[in-house]
Amino acid sequence: MNKALIFCGLLVAGLYTGSATAGDPAAGEAMTTVCAACHGPDGNSAVPNFPKLAGLGEKYLLKQLTDIRDGRRPIASMVGQVDNMSDEQLADIAAYYAAQTRTSEQANPDMIKLGEQIYRGGISDRGVPACAACHSPNGKGNGPAGFPPLAGQYADYIASSLRAYRQGYEDPAGRTNDGDTMIMRATAFKLSDMEIDAVSSYASGLQ
Repeated sequence: MNKALIFCGLLVAGLYTGSATAGDPAAGEAMTTVCAACHGPDGNSAVPNFPKLAGLGEKYLLKQLTDIRDGRRPIASMVGQVDNMSDEQLADIAAYYAAQTRTSEQANPDMIKLGEQIYRGGISDRGVPACAACHSPNGKGNGPAGFPPLAGQYADYIASSLRAYRQGYEDPAGRTNDGDTMIMRATAFKLSDMEIDAVSSYASGLQ
């Protein structure tokens, strides 16, 4: 069996533990008025600066919201937005956005070949696992495991996240909330800017 698949199986058990609170989408919708200014009323933001939250996956989104609130994932534009929210309120918001349908994106044709190679096969001589092993071959992610869908997400946002993880491998000022296994940091650290852009574009364009 592919080592990446085995590793992702192990991550299911311990990486995205998060809260087990079941959210109420209707209650969550009522709390997203402020969120809509950046992320759109249905979680499909209008600009790549802000990620699409629609269809992001309830478990993953709840973890990110909790990490932002508790200081494990500092984001300048999110300062003060969720500071006073309870676990239940965050779970409700996560449930609402997870239930929304994400709009699609198109991959850059010039990047498809390299992006597909990395997404589906990784880079064996550098120990880079295939993205498909955790995020699924069609980019829809793995909701129960907490692995987010990448299909339809802005390529620029995916790329900026990978660069933040790459920085976080050595510098705590980067993104570090991928758990003790550091799977995203270790993966991104081995990718060049060109490879990050290519795999981000390919993943974004998956249907």
